[in-house]
Amino acid sequence: MILLWLFGGLAVLLAGARWFVAGVSALARALGVPPLVIGMSVVAFGTSTPELVVNGLSAAKGSTELAFGNVIGSCIVNIGFVLGLTAMAKPLRVEPSLITREIPMLLVSVAAFVVLGNDVYLDGSAANRWTRIDGCILLLFFCIFLYYTTRQALAARPADPFVAEIKAEAAQQVSQPLGIEIAKTVVGLVGVSIGAQWTVDSAVLSARSWGMPEAVIGLTIISLGTTLPELATCIMAARRGEPEIALGNIVGSNIFNLLAIGGLVGTIAPMPLPPGGLWDLGIMALLSAILLPIAIRSERTITREEGSALFLTFAVYLVWRVMHALGGT
Repeated sequence: MILLWLFGGLAVLLAGARWFVAGVSALARALGVPPLVIGMSVVAFGTSTPELVVNGLSAAKGSTELAFGNVIGSCIVNIGFVLGLTAMAKPLRVEPSLITREIPMLLVSVAAFVVLGNDVYLDGSAANRWTRIDGCILLLFFCIFLYYTTRQALAARPADPFVAEIKAEAAQQVSQPLGIEIAKTVVGLVGVSIGAQWTVDSAVLSARSWGMPEAVIGLTIISLGTTLPELATCIMAARRGEPEIALGNIVGSNIFNLLAIGGLVGTIAPMPLPPGGLWDLGIMALLSAILLPIAIRSERTITREEGSALFLTFAVYLVWRVMHALGGT
């Protein structure tokens, strides 16, 4: 019964997020907001809306372990599961701007998140945690990232994959009567609110009934559920013959998860490092770090073999993490 509530909450959450983002984008278009700005908003916030709402609500309810698991888990799932499966379906071409701009930004985001939470070594604290000051710093980094990428996009070449993704998102927006768009926005907002509530509450109950830490629930079931929009976007991009958009979406989503969502959670409530969290940070940093050499080699193409290796790394770690948690060690 708990699983039904959990999966039902995720389904309502994902559907509500899709309607909400589409409605807000249409309202912005009706108010005369430039298409580039709308496209960038959809790229930055669209597929990560479920993580944003779930983690914000988790932090407000004091379930910071669940929020940590989902923030880090979403990054692990994006690279190991989503990118791995997409590359296995079709090799991903890597544009130079991803190597010189987005992937280095991701590595900076990972480093900032890890360093800010490392209080034991930084100031001799008794435990590692992300404080409200750390959350504000992460949000500041995100604002800088958004400003920088906006300037780059405005001055970018038409072939830039980031601009191509923005144009693709803008092209998918279909104008409907204003009343319908307002209704869609309201229904989406209600769906996001109800779905997030069900998801968080059922995840906490699941953790208690199964004897599993909330962080592991966030790392596994919730992360796999909330990253479904990224998986759908990447598979569709690969099938359209635009695999570079898939990689850009994954990298951008991880930056958003670490800086915007991680910063939001830390600002709402201090987020301590849960038991086993060092392993999660380590595998997240490892998968992020190997993106750059993988992207550079093989004529700037992520091959099926490399995608298989990413997926296998993710699957092995996920099984080990769950068994480790159930074993209580």
